[in-house]
Amino acid sequence: AGYRTSPSFDSLLAKVVGYSPSPNLADAVRRTSRALADFRIEGVATNVDLLQTILAHPDLAAGRVYTRFVDDHVAALVDPINATHPRRFFERPAASSPAATGQAGVIVDQSDPLAVLVHGKEGGPAAAAPEPELDILPAVDVPEGVHAVLAPLQGTIVTIDVAEGDTVREGQLLLVMNAMKMEHEVHARASGTIREVTVSAGDTIYEGHPVILIDEGHVEDTGEAVSEELDLDFVRPDLAEVHERHAATLDENRPDAVARRRRTKQRTARENVDDLCDPGTFVEHGSLALTPGTGLPLEEVVRRFPTDGMITGVGSVNGEHFDDEDARCVVLAYDYTVLAGTQGAVNHPKTDRMLELAGKWRRPVVFFTEGGGGRAGTGGRREGGQAAAEAPTIGGYRPLDTPTFATMAKLSGLVPLVGITSGRCFAGNAVLLGCCDIIIATANSNIGLGGPAMVEGGGLGVFTPEEIGPMDVQVPNGVVDIAVEDEEEAVRAARQYLSYFQGPIDDWECADQRILRTLVPENRLRAYSVHDIIETMADTGSVLELRPHFGIGMVTSLIRIEGRPIGVIANNATHLGGAVDSDGSDKGARFMQLCDAFDVPILFLVDTPGMMVGPEVERTALARHSARLFVTGANLTVPHVAIFIRKGYGLGAQAMVGGNTKEPFFAAAWPTGEFGGMGLEGQVKLGYRNELAAIEDPEERMSRYEELVERAYERGKALNQGVAFGVDDVIDPMDSRAWISAALRSVPPPPPREGKKRQNIDTW
Repeated sequence: AGYRTSPSFDSLLAKVVGYSPSPNLADAVRRTSRALADFRIEGVATNVDLLQTILAHPDLAAGRVYTRFVDDHVAALVDPINATHPRRFFERPAASSPAATGQAGVIVDQSDPLAVLVHGKEGGPAAAAPEPELDILPAVDVPEGVHAVLAPLQGTIVTIDVAEGDTVREGQLLLVMNAMKMEHEVHARASGTIREVTVSAGDTIYEGHPVILIDEGHVEDTGEAVSEELDLDFVRPDLAEVHERHAATLDENRPDAVARRRRTKQRTARENVDDLCDPGTFVEHGSLALTPGTGLPLEEVVRRFPTDGMITGVGSVNGEHFDDEDARCVVLAYDYTVLAGTQGAVNHPKTDRMLELAGKWRRPVVFFTEGGGGRAGTGGRREGGQAAAEAPTIGGYRPLDTPTFATMAKLSGLVPLVGITSGRCFAGNAVLLGCCDIIIATANSNIGLGGPAMVEGGGLGVFTPEEIGPMDVQVPNGVVDIAVEDEEEAVRAARQYLSYFQGPIDDWECADQRILRTLVPENRLRAYSVHDIIETMADTGSVLELRPHFGIGMVTSLIRIEGRPIGVIANNATHLGGAVDSDGSDKGARFMQLCDAFDVPILFLVDTPGMMVGPEVERTALARHSARLFVTGANLTVPHVAIFIRKGYGLGAQAMVGGNTKEPFFAAAWPTGEFGGMGLEGQVKLGYRNELAAIEDPEERMSRYEELVERAYERGKALNQGVAFGVDDVIDPMDSRAWISAALRSVPPPPPREGKKRQNIDTW
């Protein structure tokens, strides 16, 4: 008894944690209330009564609580009528306390930082120590008519700015007190003459103790007090230091680094970020971070290793078309001018921080990943330098517990992930790039899971960086989704890609749709360009094709129709006649996942003779790869529609529409459409084998065969499929946009969601 909470540290005395195995919240509330009733603290005021009042509120047990619950109910919670609660112990009358005087605790030598520790040890262990004799401030009698200046809080007197006999004006500074490492000024609330100063510098006193007595009276204004005019342009030294450190990170103050980028005909990381984000919207996080453990003077570290080689922040992209909520993105960029864009002890946590924010607030991520992977030397670990190589053999070395890669991977399917690289992207940087939904790479890029040092170290030969993962390898093999010439074009592609996941736009136009009538030749054997169909059908300038040089039998593009984003998957009749092969299956299935994860509807443009067949294609595991189209398509949750441009045969055609023509919102055909359960020539040969074999004359046999094939084609042409209701309708090609738009208007918007729709999007 008699303890008073100290202003020098947090006044928390204890925590009460209530738990109940029951799923009923009221059970946990009841247990916690009982625990608080057992809680006995004497000598200081506590908030036990308030906590019991909160627990007794019916809304708490019912689960009707929220962030501002206490604020909204504070009047009822502090009402004395609600402050009576049971106590599960016998209370005793409070004893008189020596702390009733003004002095808080024992006076020790304030000039000795160890005095408080010495006091605690004197006389043996604290538990056995005799009660100390307190050097107590005398009680202060305040005569009638005298104004008493009371201590506004519990704390220690730092300075006293007046003395007995001084005249003071209302508002004048009298003394300064320290509480919880914060100094507080005490000002006069009345004018007059100082009668008595009751404290000295170094005294620790309780709130409400009279510190100065003033005989009130009129004090002439001597004119000494001059009101200060604020100079809003004045920069204090502490702020100037911050400005200087920020300025050191900017390109204009790093001419050597900028020059190195110009020599490789590349832009700086900041130039790329500024180009991506709308002007003035990028807010940088961690700009003052520096590479640790270099052993260099601070000035040189600031100059050579700003941001530890990683620029991170949040900015708006396409804000001219979308509101702030849809435009805001998380942006990260490795700075190749700092230790070759490698991943170090500080930029890894910076990366983790931004990726966690992206996941928590569901913001798209744009990641510029140029760099050499994990940092082996300076700044690679917090101790830096050669510490990694010289680390002790026991303890302290944990090379595999970096959370960055798992954090990045967990964002797949939750938010759009855009990876951009230019120049060299190896090892860890390449892993982060590969986790992205799409990869945009410039012509000078090299992408590899190991750079030259790792390749040579593995005994696999000596190569230059340019020989590892160049674009003539990584584009046709499907690693790169969008190949561009330079970083400027890469940023434009990223902005366009993001727009499809930001929502519809109002400003659009399209080509004369009558052109669609002319794009498919009347000769059913003549090839045509499905790209021309997509460009004509889509809003003008809205087509963005992904992986155009991989799986070229399948075209995957993002487009807009009447401003609405939509994904297109189309067979390419100029490659294998549009037959479905392994690469095309992978490409189409992954694109379906991408659209489905982010609620983008899908348009299927079908023209396929079926699955590719033959011994060679089976060596590509087509049986498995093609099944991805069925499994993914049948489980789509986004609206999808299908238009048969020409051929719709067998399993290949079914794979293109999710398994059958009743899966899409509609399945329509152009007049050029033709259908069959398999290739008609093969179907006739199998179905009429005996009849044809019975015809001995070869010419007569061929004539009969051609007749049967012609009948099969007639039976399977689009108009007859419409009659049989094999498709929903046969339409004029110029009406395709109208059908698609009607379908999109006919479905409700996707419900809002907090988490993922799909666990992840395949990286392949």
